[in-house]
Amino acid sequence: MKLATLRLGGTTTAARIEGDEAVALAAADVGALLRQDQWQTAASADGARHRLSDVDLAPVVPDPGKIVCVGLNYRNHILEMGRELPDYPTLFAKFSEALIGPNDQIELPKVSEALDWEAELAVVVGSRVRGADRAAAEAAIAGYAVLNDVTVRDYQYRTKQWLQGKTFEATTPFGPYLVTPDEFALDAEIVTEVDGEVMQRSNVSDLLFDPVHLVSYISEIVTLNPGDVIATGTPGGVGHARKPPRYLAAGSKLVTRIDGLGELVNTVREPS
Repeated sequence: MKLATLRLGGTTTAARIEGDEAVALAAADVGALLRQDQWQTAASADGARHRLSDVDLAPVVPDPGKIVCVGLNYRNHILEMGRELPDYPTLFAKFSEALIGPNDQIELPKVSEALDWEAELAVVVGSRVRGADRAAAEAAIAGYAVLNDVTVRDYQYRTKQWLQGKTFEATTPFGPYLVTPDEFALDAEIVTEVDGEVMQRSNVSDLLFDPVHLVSYISEIVTLNPGDVIATGTPGGVGHARKPPRYLAAGSKLVTRIDGLGELVNTVREPS
């Protein structure tokens, strides 16, 4: 099953994607849908149909209760950044104000020009889980989506804590759809293109800590609830690791793609 959040007439609605149509559902967005009991049944209901070409997509979960991000989780990225493989996941947070839709514009910060790309597989939680073993963690995953953890590098490295570089507002495209686990295999290619040039190309099977491990580990620390999001980390090829470094600028076109999940297509705009 493939789900999305549509923007329609100043409001939003969750929808099921069927070919080139979106079927509206009785929930304000995908996060609200996942918080319903038996959300799979609710997601199968019929409703008003819209052509996908006629609708605007919001972040697939516009207002998650938690966005937990994982750093240093692809072997090739860890090595390109000159670090050793970690024993445990490196965790930080992001706030929902950072999220934008899959075709929205990324805002270039007024205070920095060190804006970098980080293609990521996002995990969306579908049921409340705390202290989960692998079986419970796997059952708690509602689905997967594409996310780009666009990062303000100079702010990130001002201190040893990364939050300040990771959650600038209107910088994190997320979507276009949630794809349920039965329709997505964890050996998919993940790609970033900037102005038509491939910058990142890897496979999500290179994750050091896989999605089930991450749900289990994070649930040891905090309760995960329906609609919560885990950004699982980025592969090698980020701009900051290049010599010389390369960053996004106003007018840059950023495409983030994961096979089976779709793509994000975002341009960078000057700050308002």
